[in-house]
Amino acid sequence: MKKIEIYTDGACSGNPGKGGWGAVLVYKGKEKEISGGEAQTTNNRMELTAVIEALSALKEPCEVTLTTDSKYVCDAINKGWVFSWKNNNWKKADKKPALNVDLWEKLLSLLEKHKVEFVWVKGHNGHKYNERCDALAVSYYQNLND
Repeated sequence: MKKIEIYTDGACSGNPGKGGWGAVLVYKGKEKEISGGEAQTTNNRMELTAVIEALSALKEPCEVTLTTDSKYVCDAINKGWVFSWKNNNWKKADKKPALNVDLWEKLLSLLEKHKVEFVWVKGHNGHKYNERCDALAVSYYQNLND
């Protein structure tokens, strides 16, 4: 399996509001940047979308180290919350419905294809790729028409 490093971030102007996501994929020293966004969304949806779009960009199963500043994404995967939510018909431990089920289902499908290690990094703390992903996300939503 190819080993890829992926860095992702999502951003929102208002929550909900205009949002963007950015990702940088690094393979053998080569970088590929991707980004996108939505006119009406939430920060968590953009964080998840960044991960989904980056993994979807891979043309074959890969071994991935995915770095994000989203505790929501990292904890849901690394602490197994999302698997519990799914097993409980998308209900959280407090019996309230899980949010963003459509995106979680897409992500879980991608995790069956790729071997992914999720790593959390503190956002807005000078991490080169986290800062770049944030800039991609913000630039995208700033260019959306009102």
